[in-house]
Amino acid sequence: MEVWQYAAATAIVVLAYFIRGIAGFGSGLIAVPLLALFLPLTFVVPLILLLDFTASLVMGGLDLKRVQWQEINILIPFSLLGVIIGTQLLVNLPMTPMLLALAAFILVFAIRSLLNLKGEKPISRGWAVPAALTGGTVGGLFGTGGPPYVIYLNHRIHDKSLLRATFSALFFIEGAVRIVTFFIAGLLMAQTVWWSALFALPIMLGALWLGGHVHTGLTQTQMTRLIGVLLLLASLSLTLKALS
Repeated sequence: MEVWQYAAATAIVVLAYFIRGIAGFGSGLIAVPLLALFLPLTFVVPLILLLDFTASLVMGGLDLKRVQWQEINILIPFSLLGVIIGTQLLVNLPMTPMLLALAAFILVFAIRSLLNLKGEKPISRGWAVPAALTGGTVGGLFGTGGPPYVIYLNHRIHDKSLLRATFSALFFIEGAVRIVTFFIAGLLMAQTVWWSALFALPIMLGALWLGGHVHTGLTQTQMTRLIGVLLLLASLSLTLKALS
């Protein structure tokens, strides 16, 4: 890596985890597409997996008494299958279709954030299957599999404390599964990933702390739309990179 790449990567990690410190989500959605503009996905995805897994432990912990296990129990088997599929795609697919697929995925959630679309209407538990398969596959492939789970669980659980605890438990389990799968696939065997994660750890923790303690003056809706703008720019940049 050149000096400008180190500087850009540092700035992206700070931005991604600063926003996560404020909003509680979005680090992977922001960091992965921006880092993928100048670094290979097979390096970026394992790196952000390690940082996100650590951030989840630091921010949330596990409130086991509030976790809605009946929701998690149906998600995990299909999530595991999706992680295996996504990891195999990450290892075997050529770069251009992966970048275009990531750009399309990011664009969907950019539009969702810009329009501030939310779901309150309860849905059938049968939707857990496509949500978990999609979340696991996208998580294994791009390291940004959270949105499908979030959309599904937001339609199933309306108590915020129960929802937060269930998210924390689900992302902890899914992250641990991805770490094991990445080890098996050889994606976490490179020393550069671990040294980079170690170097980025204090930067990530500092950005998280700063985001959690800074009052931005933005409402939750404004913050969601700001994230949407960042995602839209990331999607457009990825598309240009893939087509060039």
